[in-house]
Amino acid sequence: MATTLNDDFEAIRRNKVYEEVAKQIERLILKKLRPGDKLPSERELAEMLGVSRSSIRDAIRSLELVGLVEPRQGAGTVVKEISTSALASPLGAVLRHKREAVSELLDFRKMLEPPLAARAATHASAEEIAEMDEILNRQEEKVCRGDVAIEEDSEFHYSVAMASENSVILKVLDVVMDLLRETRERSLQLEGRPQKSLAGHRRIVAAIKGRDPEAAEKAMRRHIQDVEEIVLKKI
Repeated sequence: MATTLNDDFEAIRRNKVYEEVAKQIERLILKKLRPGDKLPSERELAEMLGVSRSSIRDAIRSLELVGLVEPRQGAGTVVKEISTSALASPLGAVLRHKREAVSELLDFRKMLEPPLAARAATHASAEEIAEMDEILNRQEEKVCRGDVAIEEDSEFHYSVAMASENSVILKVLDVVMDLLRETRERSLQLEGRPQKSLAGHRRIVAAIKGRDPEAAEKAMRRHIQDVEEIVLKKI
C-alpha cells in the first residue's frame, strides 16, 4: 500500500506538522478511501510523509475528534461512515470537539498548577523569584505596547513549575501549554485579557514572595478560572 499511495502525498514543510499531515490524510480519505477502509500503518504514513510517528499519531487523533476515522480492535484505524449531520455542519462538529478538548485541558491545568504554585511558595529561591519578576516586567512592557506576550505568559508558568523542583511536572506542563498554544494566542488578543493575565501573574508572585502556599494556590486557581471563563466564551 505504501508504494501505491506515495503519489498522493507531498513533503511536509510547516511548523505545525500534525495539522498538515491531517489535511493530507483527509484528502486521501475523501478521494480514494471508503467507510471501513483501513488507513496505512503509522510506520507507512511516517515514511511516506517524511515525518515522525508522533506527528502521525497527533494527526490521526485530530481526525478521530472530527469523526473521520476510528480505531478498531485488531483492524487498526479505519475510515468512518460520515453522518449526514456531520456533513451538514462540519464546522459545528469541529467546534464542539474543540471546546470539549480545551475545557478538559484547562480543567487539567486547574488540577496541576495551583499545587505547583503552593509548592513554589515554599521552595522558590531568591533567584527564581527574581526571574519571575523579570518575566513579568517584560510581559508588562509588551502589554503596554499592545503586543501579544504569549512567550512571557508561557515562561511565567514554566518558572513557577521549575520553582516547585519537579522536572517531570515541567515536561507535562510543556505538553499542555503546547496543546493550548493556538487558543492562548487568540485569547491574549482579546480586549482586557492581557491586562487580566498580567494582574493574575502578579498576585501569584506576591503570594510566592510572601511564602504563603495557600494564597499562591488560590491565586493560581483564580487565574486559570479567569482564563477559562474568557477562552470558552470564544470557542
